[in-house]
Amino acid sequence: MVPHLITALNGPINELEQRILDTTPAIERWFRLEWMEHTPPFYCSVDVRNAGFKLAPVDSNLFPDGWNNLTPDMLPLAVQAGMAAIEKICPEARNLLILPKNQPQNSFYWANVLQLKRVFHQAGLNVRFGSLSPDVNQNVTLNLPAGESVTIEPLIRTDRRLGLKDFDPCTILLNNDLSAGIPGILEDLNEQYLLPPLHATGSVRRKSLHFKAYEEVSKRFGKLLGVDPWLINPMFAHCRGVNFTHGSGMDCLSTNVDALLTKVKRKYKEYGIHEKPFVVVKADGGSAGMGIMTVRDVKDLDALIGQAKARAGAGKGLATLPEVIIQEGVLTHERVNAAVAEPVVYMMDRYVVGGFYRIHAERTADESLSVPGSSYVPLAFADSGRLPQHGEKPGSSSPNRFYMYGVIARLAMLAASYELEATDPNAEVYD
Repeated sequence: MVPHLITALNGPINELEQRILDTTPAIERWFRLEWMEHTPPFYCSVDVRNAGFKLAPVDSNLFPDGWNNLTPDMLPLAVQAGMAAIEKICPEARNLLILPKNQPQNSFYWANVLQLKRVFHQAGLNVRFGSLSPDVNQNVTLNLPAGESVTIEPLIRTDRRLGLKDFDPCTILLNNDLSAGIPGILEDLNEQYLLPPLHATGSVRRKSLHFKAYEEVSKRFGKLLGVDPWLINPMFAHCRGVNFTHGSGMDCLSTNVDALLTKVKRKYKEYGIHEKPFVVVKADGGSAGMGIMTVRDVKDLDALIGQAKARAGAGKGLATLPEVIIQEGVLTHERVNAAVAEPVVYMMDRYVVGGFYRIHAERTADESLSVPGSSYVPLAFADSGRLPQHGEKPGSSSPNRFYMYGVIARLAMLAASYELEATDPNAEVYD
């Protein structure tokens, strides 16, 4: 299924699709060589936006939930990728401990947790769930609407290891980005593998570092393809010391919004694009989609800042976050049943394993769709995403479209590996 692409400005993307198809052997070799030098994140999801004239990632989540939105047809890919990931990390592994979020009322989230259990059970692991909440001191069973259940167990910490009663795991998988901070119980685990690592968590990680790494990756990939890297790269700026409640850091914000809008206008003029540029202001830390502001004109900032202040009383949004990223807005001109849509690509180890369209009937093409009210339509990656069909007219083939999405998502995953290497506190430093 390919959704309706309503923009007439799809020349550059069709050309990019053709260039990617023509260069497939070189692209796959390039990725292969990169993964010989760099370690991919254990798992990752990437939000991709297709404006017709530009195709770019706008967010990369290193603690993805939503695995329940992948269809059963996609599971074999995820199982194979899970096997590959575990074999590299701990080949003798028998047990996997998953540490989920503390969301007892969210049945959709727990359906995601059960899907992860299915994947790793089929990959040959015993899977159990531990709670990071200090209030959980006995087993808690959550019953889900479909008749399934999830049992969460209290964690047991020894000097060097973390586990459950009668359960000693080789690997511990976080499905919680720990944006509120890192619990001490997870620190100094020198005899177990904690994935993703603590420096990938939301209280430490910064989107600006990720997109700086992605900018480097996109330039190298653009050179490989012979295309302008802007076609696949959202420009961005970064501000520290921003406090919407007290009004501090507003000069930095308005200056960077104005400068970035000017850069985008220049690019639109270069490509003859007759759309209104916009930028997105969002928290630089964490992986939640809270507090995202769409800014179409620097003069609109005052009103938007007023709205952010109003939300501050409820502890929501950008008001209490000291660092923000100002990112070039990428339109999404894809529709599913008339609702605005964007593809979300799921990966494990270095492999694309599936994805879905996030859709929202009440949002516009220049707004974030990662908000309450979104729904999900699976992508057919299992059938076609890894097998492009050469000779098809650009823009007409779902396998080619999905393959292109997978290439862009893998670029973002590669950028994440660069980012994690650069921020690893235990990395060896050579003079």
